[in-house]
Amino acid sequence: MSDASAIDAASRRLSAALDALEAAAERRRQSDHGEDKLAAQVQALGTDRSKLAADLDAQAARCNRLETTNREVARRLDLAIDTIRTVLDSHER
Repeated sequence: MSDASAIDAASRRLSAALDALEAAAERRRQSDHGEDKLAAQVQALGTDRSKLAADLDAQAARCNRLETTNREVARRLDLAIDTIRTVLDSHER
């Protein structure tokens, strides 16, 4: 092998190695970008989860208040019905 052909072969190997390095660097850049996007999505999901948990807590508290109010209204209606029956019974006699 002559010096010129050895230099040409080495130059081709160097060029191929540089192309492979450039391709690997591009894949790494894309991977890092994908990881950044994924991290942003995870952050957004965490924020959404916190908001949903707070909303759920607020709705559960509201539901409890409504149930308590409903029981109180039912109790008062029962008392009113009993009172009306008592009055009607006393007037019928």
